[in-house]
Amino acid sequence: MKAWLALLFTLLLTACASPPSQKISHLQLHDQGFTPPSKAIEIDDVMALSDEMRAYLKNDIGSQLRGKSPQKALFDALSSKGQIRLEYDAEMTRNAAQAFKAKSGNCLSLVLMTAALAKELGMEVQYQNVLIDEAWSRSNDIYFSAGHVNIVLKHKSAFRGITQEYSQSMVIDFLPPKDLRGQGSEPIKEATVLAMYFNNRAAELLAQQQVNDAYWFARTALISDPDFTAAYNTLGVIYRQHGDMVLAENVFRQILGKDGNNIMALSNLVEVLRKTGRSAETPFYLSRLEKLQPYPPFYFFNRGLAAMERGEYTEAKALFKREIRRDANYDEFHLWLALAHLRLGETRDAIDELTLAKANSTTRKAQNLYASKLEKIKATYSYN
Repeated sequence: MKAWLALLFTLLLTACASPPSQKISHLQLHDQGFTPPSKAIEIDDVMALSDEMRAYLKNDIGSQLRGKSPQKALFDALSSKGQIRLEYDAEMTRNAAQAFKAKSGNCLSLVLMTAALAKELGMEVQYQNVLIDEAWSRSNDIYFSAGHVNIVLKHKSAFRGITQEYSQSMVIDFLPPKDLRGQGSEPIKEATVLAMYFNNRAAELLAQQQVNDAYWFARTALISDPDFTAAYNTLGVIYRQHGDMVLAENVFRQILGKDGNNIMALSNLVEVLRKTGRSAETPFYLSRLEKLQPYPPFYFFNRGLAAMERGEYTEAKALFKREIRRDANYDEFHLWLALAHLRLGETRDAIDELTLAKANSTTRKAQNLYASKLEKIKATYSYN
């Protein structure tokens, strides 16, 4: 299951990864520059239980507590398709009640839902940042880096002494075990998880060009956890998109003052310097950035797209394959490799790549789109 760090060629937003970094000296808020949000934003709403959730705990989980520990009862409910029937869907980051109602969400949404249910059952919870390899995706001009969190259900003293099961801690994770094998993890506090939620929503709103509301979500992320560096980066990008270049530059320089190798802040600062015509300063920061990241996300993919535009499909195919070697789990890479195969008359290979695109897509909308494309290709092209 994925959740997101976002970047606007340059924007960083963390959803399910990135623990808090070094403290920034002070917030760079500019409320007077924005109109009120379209809807009220409340931190307490993120993990609030709905009536539907309370009824589920009472009627479905409650009946199991006579023979199981609360940890085991909730674990079984979440892992059995006969009970909650969860599906992964990264269309948007939902709060706990929204994820329960939709029975779907990204990893952060599902962790929030699980935590809310567990706490209502009297359990202690521990959130964990799982140290997985970085993977990237994008929406329009916004790039996302996927991370992952899970949750540990822990006993309380009141649960002890009945069976050994009551004293056990259980990890709830929405990734298949094979994807987590050998991966480390580190604990993160609930305030950081809440900041991730608001930061995620800010990035999703930015992708929809709703800059004003994005500001208020990023602001709330920083109120939830003032040490969450990724939210400062998001705030800086919001300022940049809003035309507040001085505020944006100040935020990125603050981040770099604490972490001179912060790639996202460097990328953002370079973009601000370019936009403000500071060509004399740009090479210094660009050189630092290129040393830290000589082949940025989508480097080979973007060159493959350019080759497709020139009609050089064999070159495009090679470049797309090179990007896939860096990340075989991103659906758009497989989609474009499929298109290159089609241009070269390699229909069977195109179908194979589209099948992989569908398997790796993270939204129902994308899955339906790939399924439609597969049917069209199979109906239009002959293949052996």
